[in-house]
Amino acid sequence: MRPSYLGKILLRWCDHCHVPVLSEQCSCGSSTREVPVTPPGDARPAFPHDIAWINELFTEYFGVPLVPEGHLCLLNKVPDKDRMDEIVVGGGIAGSIRYIPEERRYEPIPRPEAAVLMKPTRRYIVVDDGAVDAIRGGASVLAPGLKEIDDAVKEGDEVLVFSRDGTCIGAGRAKVPAAIARTMERGPVVRIRKNIPSRIFPSVATWEGAVAANRDVLDRAETAAVAFVKEVHEGNPLPATVSYSGGKDSLATLLVVKKALGAVPLLFADSGMEFPETYENVQTVSRQFGLEVITTDGPDHFWERFEEIGPPAVNARWCCKACKLSPLQAVIRSKWGECLSFVGQRKYESQRRAQSRRVWKNPNVPAQTCAAPIHNWTALHVWLYIMREHAPCNVLYGQGFDRIGCFMCPASDMALIHRIESDHPLLWKGWLEHLVRWQEQHDLPTDWASSGRWRIREGSGNEDDRNC
Repeated sequence: MRPSYLGKILLRWCDHCHVPVLSEQCSCGSSTREVPVTPPGDARPAFPHDIAWINELFTEYFGVPLVPEGHLCLLNKVPDKDRMDEIVVGGGIAGSIRYIPEERRYEPIPRPEAAVLMKPTRRYIVVDDGAVDAIRGGASVLAPGLKEIDDAVKEGDEVLVFSRDGTCIGAGRAKVPAAIARTMERGPVVRIRKNIPSRIFPSVATWEGAVAANRDVLDRAETAAVAFVKEVHEGNPLPATVSYSGGKDSLATLLVVKKALGAVPLLFADSGMEFPETYENVQTVSRQFGLEVITTDGPDHFWERFEEIGPPAVNARWCCKACKLSPLQAVIRSKWGECLSFVGQRKYESQRRAQSRRVWKNPNVPAQTCAAPIHNWTALHVWLYIMREHAPCNVLYGQGFDRIGCFMCPASDMALIHRIESDHPLLWKGWLEHLVRWQEQHDLPTDWASSGRWRIREGSGNEDDRNC
């Protein structure tokens, strides 16, 4: 899929501190280097759960883990059919992990740089010295140049290719299984994949060190965001609120607004489809910061609408208006008449948000003026800021979730939907029962509910997802 540029890619690396830095100079004084991630480049920290999962997957395929203990790792979501994340370690891209929905599994896709971190004992190939230069140039591994191939290699497998001295010279996909490759006299054995090269310098580091390395970056970002909040508030003399979802972006926004204006109430649009962990986080944040929570009554609206027209879809997201925007309009009118809401919208999230103004009124919520203090922040800005402030983030992030919202959101990729199925079976069981009932009532295909086909509605156009 074509890369999506939503803003300048800011991710860089300090080889002195061995941490990611969001400017050309680290707070230690050292110059930083670019990390050639795929646009939009909104990389986020890989938490211990993520790293354990990456290492489990690479061990299964290649016999050894990828990420060494104590090393910082980032995940960068890139455009793909369903879900794909680049793995950044030591300032370089070691590979990717792609989700295959039809098979309900992840596939590790290493780059040659991965060999700096691991020495595979499975799914590797060794070639003759005479083939090295051509393979480094992107040529396929041909049968005459093959010296050794691991027994585990099957057709379609991702493999790492080595020269006889143990140097990794390429990575690609096997065209034939090992048994057949050994009998071939000619023809391609592995199709080498071309990637932008990167440098990996392994070293132990901590996220506390990353926060320190980005001290100046975070100070500048906070100062600009606080000034924006004050300016917008002065220009819009309305009761101020923070639209809080239980996610990282709204948490960072809350921290900024609190420093600019002091305590303001939280507006929580309860769709009724939230995770239990999200409700818990809302209460935790409310208690810790001593903030009032104003909650909408979205759940009733959702099921009433569902019974009328069926489940929401990617191209028919009636859920946002019915469960969030309309209830928000009602509660704002009842509580204040009008209000100013600071929201955690960022331009690196989507093309629409990248083109959005920083202050606007949603036509579905005319009583609410919205403003986005962290519009120009990347996900790494957000996470480093939350770490610096020791703020209570939603525990779901530590369980492999990269976004927090309605558990049944049709805009989710199938990788996330299948994770929810396995990790939150009771939530998914209740949702699936509603889907199956609609499927039976309308004589839909037998796999309509289970395969995710409910996420696309034929004959519908795209609906605006502002504030969702």
